[in-house]
Amino acid sequence: MSDHSKAPVTPVDAFEPPYYMSVFTAVRTEDQSGYGETVARMEELVKEVPGYLGMDFAESPGGLAVTIAYFRDADSLARWRRNAEHLAAQKRGQDQWYQSYSLHVAKVERSHGFVRA
Repeated sequence: MSDHSKAPVTPVDAFEPPYYMSVFTAVRTEDQSGYGETVARMEELVKEVPGYLGMDFAESPGGLAVTIAYFRDADSLARWRRNAEHLAAQKRGQDQWYQSYSLHVAKVERSHGFVRA
């Protein structure tokens, strides 16, 4: 399984708007066989999409997982949405890994960041 907990604990940079974000929130089932390998593959694949900017991930103690992916434009996000392996992973998620999920897509019109010196 992709171990998000070993990733550096920093948010994705604030990019110059406009750009798009895809917010995927999910509660997983008990059966997670093959999930980690698939997540790792999806992380590899999305990085190949022209216009992909980065991803944030968090999970609550209660099991709600949130993944936010950032894309330069709507075409970049559409390319990811249509990726054949991604579509197959979505199907497997519905069949096996997710108890429930929601997906929200938004155009970012304002963005800024802060880093303590």
